[in-house]
Amino acid sequence: MAAALAAGALTGALVATPAQAAEYSSALKITGVQYDAPGRDSNSCTTGNTKAEFVTIKNYARTGRVNLKGYVVKDAVGNSYTFRANHYLEPGDYVKLRGGRGTESDSGNVAYRNNCNFIWNNDKDTIKLIKPGGAAADTHSYTKSANDRDGNGYITFH
Repeated sequence: MAAALAAGALTGALVATPAQAAEYSSALKITGVQYDAPGRDSNSCTTGNTKAEFVTIKNYARTGRVNLKGYVVKDAVGNSYTFRANHYLEPGDYVKLRGGRGTESDSGNVAYRNNCNFIWNNDKDTIKLIKPGGAAADTHSYTKSANDRDGNGYITFH
């Protein structure tokens, strides 16, 4: 009986995982963010610099390619972008999701939010990558003072 209870307790311990562990079950990871576009912030679609603001997402799988269609990138207050077209990331491949308007290019590793407003805060924010079914794929928070020592507005996540 004691062995059965111990086995049950061990099974429960193996099943219980921290909520944070779910984010690492995905091959896709946020690897960097240009949260403060160079120059004076201007969200004008014709002369602004929102295209210079981007987040980089990489496929760390060894063998499988991932289709980004249905994935969502979201900030702390709920601004979001959903990949609506097929966009395939081969193992080791990445995509830069940029602000502004443009044409998504699978071969050019770029997607555009087709929105000229900035999404990432210049002082701090949280970036979430969410799978099509709603589960977390990856999450990164940053603060300008803690994570951007050279002050260039770009952070690489490890």
